[in-house]
Amino acid sequence: MIKAGIIGGAGYTAGELIRVLLNHPQVDLVFVNSTSNAGNKLTDVHSGLLGDTDVSFTDQLPYDKIDVLFFCTAHGDTKKFLEANEVPEHLKIIDLSTDYRHKAKGNKFTYGLPELNKEAIKKTSNIANPGCFATAIQLGLLPLAKAGLLNSEVHINAITGSTGAGVKPSATSHFSWRENNISVYKAFEHQHLTEIRESLSQLQADFNQDINFIPVRGNFTRGIFVSTYLNFEGTFEDAEKLYKDFYKDSPFVVISDKNIDLKQVVNTNKCALHLEKHGNKLLILSCIDNLVKGASGQAVHNMNLIFGLEETEGLKLKASAF
Repeated sequence: MIKAGIIGGAGYTAGELIRVLLNHPQVDLVFVNSTSNAGNKLTDVHSGLLGDTDVSFTDQLPYDKIDVLFFCTAHGDTKKFLEANEVPEHLKIIDLSTDYRHKAKGNKFTYGLPELNKEAIKKTSNIANPGCFATAIQLGLLPLAKAGLLNSEVHINAITGSTGAGVKPSATSHFSWRENNISVYKAFEHQHLTEIRESLSQLQADFNQDINFIPVRGNFTRGIFVSTYLNFEGTFEDAEKLYKDFYKDSPFVVISDKNIDLKQVVNTNKCALHLEKHGNKLLILSCIDNLVKGASGQAVHNMNLIFGLEETEGLKLKASAF
């Protein structure tokens, strides 16, 4: 059994991670650290776990009892923690924050997008889990980058659920503001653009086109739906073959010949893709659950790869029929 610990256990991604790990047949969840909730039951914060566990939060860090440590901390806090604390070298670390996603001198973390870096992930001890928008957008573009076909501006519109803003209430996440409402934010300047560009350049070294990304706040709880279009001179059949070949060994990417919707992926670790050719434009639709494939499910996928398990172990989560 893999012994796991979590630091920063009170947020939405931590709640999803706990849910997945509790139901993983090869994992024993040893502790969930939260200084502000120490002594409280996990179910006091994550009520959806009612009946699944009697474990309480702790302010202790028993490193000697675990094999892998997940960080579900606020952006910036993982780096501060690792700089201030001595973590045993044998521990595998999977960080769900943004702290180590970008290439930088001295960064020993591997970017944990399995569809891009599967073999490197298997050999590493430190994983930087991708961002949720970045995951959905990259999965829509990686096959084209691999073929060297990102040769025009890329236009992206992506709408996300309110859980993407985190558990701490803000002016734009309260129900009374979010319900029956949508809005654009961080147009052309979203922080995930850096990791998206780095991944695309990893496959297509000469990629230097503009990525025009318009993020949208949606009036729903979870999920990301991305519409991407760009110039593509090949046929629809050419594009379809590129995508099917690229993802033939990716168990969580599903290419649909029919239009897709969020309900097909919510509560699962799947990414659904759909392609359409319109004149000289290729339209790529991609959707994921931001808390699962975009965060905690992907983190567990990375854990499976690191420890030599089947990729899908503990992640055969089903979407709701309604």
